[in-house]
Amino acid sequence: EHREKVVEDIKDNWVTLSQNSKFHALFATNSIHEAIEYYRLIKKEMPHLKVTALFDPNIDNKAGVMDKEEGLIEIMEDYNERYGQDFRLAMHSQFKKDISARLAHKKPYNRIELTTEKQLDLLIVVDQMLTGFDSKWVNTLYLDKLLQYENIIQAFSRTNRLFGPDKPFGTIRYYRKPHTMEQNIENAVKLYSGDKPFTLFVPKLESNLEKMNEIAVEIVELFENAGVPAFEKLPDDLSERGKFAKLFKEFNQYLEAARIQGFNWDKSLYTFGKRKDKRELFVTIDENFYKVWAQRYKELPSGSSETGESPNIPFEIVGHLTEIDTDVIDTNYMNSRFDKYLKTLKTEGSESEEFKKALEELHKSFASPSREEQKYANIFLNDVLRGDVVVNENNTLRDYITRYQTDAKNAEILHISKILGLDERKLRDMMNSNITPGNINEYGRFDDLKNTIDKEKAKLYFERIEGTSLSQFRANIKAQNLLREFILKGGFEL
Repeated sequence: EHREKVVEDIKDNWVTLSQNSKFHALFATNSIHEAIEYYRLIKKEMPHLKVTALFDPNIDNKAGVMDKEEGLIEIMEDYNERYGQDFRLAMHSQFKKDISARLAHKKPYNRIELTTEKQLDLLIVVDQMLTGFDSKWVNTLYLDKLLQYENIIQAFSRTNRLFGPDKPFGTIRYYRKPHTMEQNIENAVKLYSGDKPFTLFVPKLESNLEKMNEIAVEIVELFENAGVPAFEKLPDDLSERGKFAKLFKEFNQYLEAARIQGFNWDKSLYTFGKRKDKRELFVTIDENFYKVWAQRYKELPSGSSETGESPNIPFEIVGHLTEIDTDVIDTNYMNSRFDKYLKTLKTEGSESEEFKKALEELHKSFASPSREEQKYANIFLNDVLRGDVVVNENNTLRDYITRYQTDAKNAEILHISKILGLDERKLRDMMNSNITPGNINEYGRFDDLKNTIDKEKAKLYFERIEGTSLSQFRANIKAQNLLREFILKGGFEL
């Protein structure tokens, strides 16, 4: 029953702790017999998990010699079948070497993270690999055995190599005599550090959630003081943007740690402690708020002030934070405000106080779209107000924003194609190809496109907007620079 509970815990927390099997884990058991039993139980309960076991075949397992040999054969045969190998009992050292390289993503498995079927998720051990082995790809150690002193420090160190935002720390889960293990850990740290401060442990979930709440309050106050209480745009002041960049980065550091420790957005109330020490902690923001902040953070590198100028950004932008998926921001509230806006316009008229209030509520719900999407939302609402568009009740506000945005992009492409006299189809192909500065001329495609520019048309266009005559050479350079900028920015109005 104990082993079943342990495997149940591993199963329940696997996706969270392994970051959806991005990272691997070690599971240390008390004996060879237990290692074999756990191996068989995990195979049964978690059939999709890529698991193997490793222990010294020379250790006399007393009454369990036959069981040990049968278990080893089963483990090796499973490993051979999964990974296309041919290890036998006499090849234990080669078997261990292959497992070690596979866990560490080392030669010949240097890029194994790209082929998940070749990875090893979980390695069950007794004593092996708990000292000396080192891999940034191992982030969790499960323990169903008691350890003491240097063995604790050595074993815990198997998970301590940090690796990007997904591995801010390693995780240890121990199942055997937890109170005894806590005391053993305390004694080991005291002996190891000589009673000096020693940062072996990271803040726990409760502390990380408290920090998230504290920073959330700071972000809310920052936007309120900047006159943007609904987060619908970035503050205009550059120093306020810098402060937001710093706070959002800090918030994510605590969020990333909390996620590994069990936090998820579906749950807002957490309980800590037991009996008299029991306490509750409420997470003050939800996922929708977070994704709105993430959307604003994405706009920092290209964000412009109300004057339309794009300042040089004097603060750090963290790359992986600009890749947060904000496409799934809940738009139900925005659409409900849109329905109220339409209903009030129809029943009360555009001059009524009720309509003005409905319009204000609708604008406050604009935090989730990007600044560009907000622009097209306002254009659409003005068209509705003037009676230039008949609203279909089956369409949401998001549908209309997308339609207006698409129409505008098409118009921008058509316009630049006409003024530069270039091949519109080739330009559209490039605009749909996820172009970056690094790949813009891949296969010579940008050269091919710019060669379709009508040089005379381009020269006339630049002479007209600059009010002076230009040499053909200068006009050509301006046309090429404009075209490159247009593609890299995803289009803009001319």
